[in-house]
Amino acid sequence: MHPGIVPSAPSATKDSAPAEAVGQPFAAILGASPAIDAARELAARVARRGARSVLIVGETGTGKELFARGLHAGGADADAPFVPVNCPALPATLLEAELFGYERGAFTGAREQKRGLLEVAGDGTLFLDEVSSLPLDLQPKLLRALEGRTIRRVGGLTEIAIRCRIVAATNESLEQAVAEGRFREDLFYRLNVFEVSVPPLRARPGDVALLAQHFVDDAARHHGLPRRRLSEAAVRELEAHPWPGNVRELKNVIDRAVVFADQGRILPEHLSFRRRERAGGAGDPTSQGAVDGSTAIPIPPDGRTLASIEAEAVALTLALTGWNKSEAARILGVSRPTLLRKVRAYDLSPSHHG
Repeated sequence: MHPGIVPSAPSATKDSAPAEAVGQPFAAILGASPAIDAARELAARVARRGARSVLIVGETGTGKELFARGLHAGGADADAPFVPVNCPALPATLLEAELFGYERGAFTGAREQKRGLLEVAGDGTLFLDEVSSLPLDLQPKLLRALEGRTIRRVGGLTEIAIRCRIVAATNESLEQAVAEGRFREDLFYRLNVFEVSVPPLRARPGDVALLAQHFVDDAARHHGLPRRRLSEAAVRELEAHPWPGNVRELKNVIDRAVVFADQGRILPEHLSFRRRERAGGAGDPTSQGAVDGSTAIPIPPDGRTLASIEAEAVALTLALTGWNKSEAARILGVSRPTLLRKVRAYDLSPSHHG
């Protein structure tokens, strides 16, 4: 299975709480703040209305896939497949074949006919994660599929009807991508029939402590450790942090803290998160912010390859920006497509470097 394609069986995702309970499609999205309550209620209304095109917007790590799974589970076709696709994880040539399928002999290596994921989703949901990464030459083909509800496999002549809901997610402004010529305006409006905005963790007062204790319990079970409790001082530290990486960052911090805490309580010294400083701070090679001393790229006496140093620089910059790829590309002085190519080439992920 290609790394960009995720099995369709419901499961907890990288940002997740447990899988959705029966009859509670958004139960996996924890929190009691007004912001997350409003987002859940809007998504539930969209799901009940059976919307065929939904755009989920939100910063990296906010749990957009959980909302996509909730939209699927809350609709009339919850028993049909949920098919997630991580768009930047697939090379452009492979992405077209995966989405639309191909006929035998369509290209070298196409030894048999293959259905595309738009077909495989059936009456269910195709989830396009990080849709802003779609190659420009593929965008009109997706637009045609959305408007006509038909596709043609690569190398095929037959029009094939599709029935699935399309849910797309983005962690950057598609309006800006349109203005920069990276995303088609007509495709943007076709995807954005209904928009669900997922709030960042810093806009969810009170939810940090609730989520943190949930992740503490999860991590203790995962590692086979006795139950841990967060000290009041640790909770204050967590609530004071701006969480540029949102729920995903919180989960990673808690996972480390549970392992480091050798007693029953998690203290502030067990917490390790990247701290943003003011632009141009001491020791900041980018003059855009610093990461508490861990931004240094070590060069051993016997040296390192240029590729490994570049991979480390890309990973550190992405961590600094909370995996905001547009911001990371700006800091590194490269285009966003160039950054995405390097992320794929070096097989980087949010778990890289912590």
